[in-house]
Amino acid sequence: MTVPVTNYGLSNDEIDSCREAFMKFDKDNSGTIDLAELKETLSAMGQKPTDEELFLMISQVDDDGSGEIEFSEFLKLILSQKLQRAELASEVDLVDAFMALGGNSDKSGCIKTDKLRRIIEDFGLLIDIEGLIVATDLDNSGFIDFHEFKHMMAV
Repeated sequence: MTVPVTNYGLSNDEIDSCREAFMKFDKDNSGTIDLAELKETLSAMGQKPTDEELFLMISQVDDDGSGEIEFSEFLKLILSQKLQRAELASEVDLVDAFMALGGNSDKSGCIKTDKLRRIIEDFGLLIDIEGLIVATDLDNSGFIDFHEFKHMMAV
């Protein structure tokens, strides 16, 4: 069964891979994944979700309330997972940068604004560091904590 879909921000290769995976889940070739098919597939993968967990998985993506996952809903689920992984990777990169500037891996500690200025100058970066510090270090402490640093990187 061919279902027309939009790409949901996924590449054609990713959609093709999703279609293959979906077809493996869809044991009865109905064009949907029901609770039993999801349970069977996850069990084969060594996972033992409860019926409640399975119902929750389906309900999170079941836009039409059918109790089953259609291919377009499956794509939304895959995209959501992809975005969550990207967000996590971005957070890891942010923590790494914070640590390189003097913060701690658990997001505690602070970066000295003087050190930040020096690094920007040493690398010859064309960043308005003074403007960023003024906008971020609202208490004028001369230190940037992780939340301030995260805000600074988002500006």
